[in-house]
Amino acid sequence: MAQDTSVRLREATAGDAEEATRVYLASRAAALPYLPRVHSDADTLAWITHVLLPGGRTWVAEGEAGELLGFASLDGDELDQLYLRPDARRRGIGTLLLERAKEASRGELSLYTFRRNSAARAFYERHGFVAEAYDDGGRNEEKEPDVLYRWTAAGRPADGSGSRGTAGPV
Repeated sequence: MAQDTSVRLREATAGDAEEATRVYLASRAAALPYLPRVHSDADTLAWITHVLLPGGRTWVAEGEAGELLGFASLDGDELDQLYLRPDARRRGIGTLLLERAKEASRGELSLYTFRRNSAARAFYERHGFVAEAYDDGGRNEEKEPDVLYRWTAAGRPADGSGSRGTAGPV
């Protein structure tokens, strides 16, 4: 799969909240139709605006016209979110966002994804993540069984003492 060279990554701003919410909702509806809706659209927007964007490091992928195609968010050493618009999948944009998160990490990342999300699981495994633990769904709001994945950079200490990458514009 070739990467889309017309995509630009940048740090998210508060002004991205509405578009990020649309991406999040559309992505989940398309990829995870079996999940129960536990929050309204308005509650999801409030969470992205007041929790996600100010609480971690978030990058957005923009197309040529400045439209938001996806986003990724780190909370410490956890890849907390990575979502793409359904029409932006399979263009290398998820890989660009994931690589940015890896660069910004201390050489180690963890993430959770739902067990039934086979496309996400295959994506993360292709990018060096290894399944470490399986949960029955008791730890998430959807009560959906999930998997804990971990990635460690080759040649970098797992204790986080390696050098940090930078998150400048691509």
